[in-house]
Amino acid sequence: MNQSKPEKTNHPSTRLLSLDFFRGATMFLLVAESTALWNVLVQEPVAGSFLEPFFRQFHHHPWDGLRFWDLVQPFFMFIVGVAMPLSYAKRVSRGESRQTITRHILRRCLLLLAFGVGLHCVYKRQLVWELWNVLTQLSVTILIAYLLMRYKPSAQILASVGLLLLTEMAYRFFPLEGFDQPFTKDHNFGTWMDLVLMGKINAGGGWVAINFIPTAAHTIWGVLAGKLLLSKGTAWSKIKNLAYAGVIILIAGYLLHFTSVTPIIKRISTSSFVLVSGGWSLLVLAFSYWFIDVKKINGWIFPFIIMGINPIFIYLFSQTVGAQWFNGFTAIFTKGILSWINTPEFWMNLITSLTILALEWLLCLYLYRKRIFFKI
Repeated sequence: MNQSKPEKTNHPSTRLLSLDFFRGATMFLLVAESTALWNVLVQEPVAGSFLEPFFRQFHHHPWDGLRFWDLVQPFFMFIVGVAMPLSYAKRVSRGESRQTITRHILRRCLLLLAFGVGLHCVYKRQLVWELWNVLTQLSVTILIAYLLMRYKPSAQILASVGLLLLTEMAYRFFPLEGFDQPFTKDHNFGTWMDLVLMGKINAGGGWVAINFIPTAAHTIWGVLAGKLLLSKGTAWSKIKNLAYAGVIILIAGYLLHFTSVTPIIKRISTSSFVLVSGGWSLLVLAFSYWFIDVKKINGWIFPFIIMGINPIFIYLFSQTVGAQWFNGFTAIFTKGILSWINTPEFWMNLITSLTILALEWLLCLYLYRKRIFFKI
């Protein structure tokens, strides 16, 4: 049977350095977290000083509210969406059929699900079935965004709004006693769904697996942004459209929060959180595109690009080999040497984290120079 081929496209071939930077900076932040750097930077003597509020921004908000670190996962999911039209166009230019591309997407989603579940097994050091990892979330949001990608932008926007409304309704009107408190930790619809999907709840954190429904909007909006950047319009029109969209949904999200309609809660991905984090994602992309691709002020981005060239690999490495072995192995030498000169514990921990981060960056640089790229 003949396979149908998607229509050929004439998209611009220029590489989006802004997207490379955005992805690389996000991965840099995530890898830094795996070295315990952000934990070190809220210890004494920083704790209680004027610097502590700044470094607290690199930790998740306990519940209702927003810190910078709450934006990192949305950034990651948004960036994946932006890259999808670019990847699709490249595959089409190579003559791949829609069926072939779809099989690739399905394989990728299954691998992401396996990697996400596997990470939880590594964290617990035993076989577990847990779905709270960003990779498990992506395994679903990518599939949703891909299935919608062939439709008009208006249809994709309506679908993303529909996912947010569906989430709102599920949380607000779920009737089961004990799980009918929409914005209360461990007593909401998402918690009940965790019991259905995994037979357990997230101990102490309030995270829920059903977040993949509302956060699919991040990946869908990323796809729309990627299509816009690939279009034939002027650079300034693209920047304005990204910025206008970002400001509009940012205002909508903050209005929901400050009018007490729906609080911003990252751990259950309320609609206000999705809107606010999506708005910031669009604005960061618009600024990066203007600054890096239009103004051509990009000589400084190479260190970040190195970290983002193998994003899934370095994320998995830092979370498994890094956290389970390499961090401790490096600390043997850094702390051992620093203890000879009576270095305070804070500085030993800080230098150790920075050393681990530098070594993992060098690993990315080595892979880049050897032209080794891990793709799924």
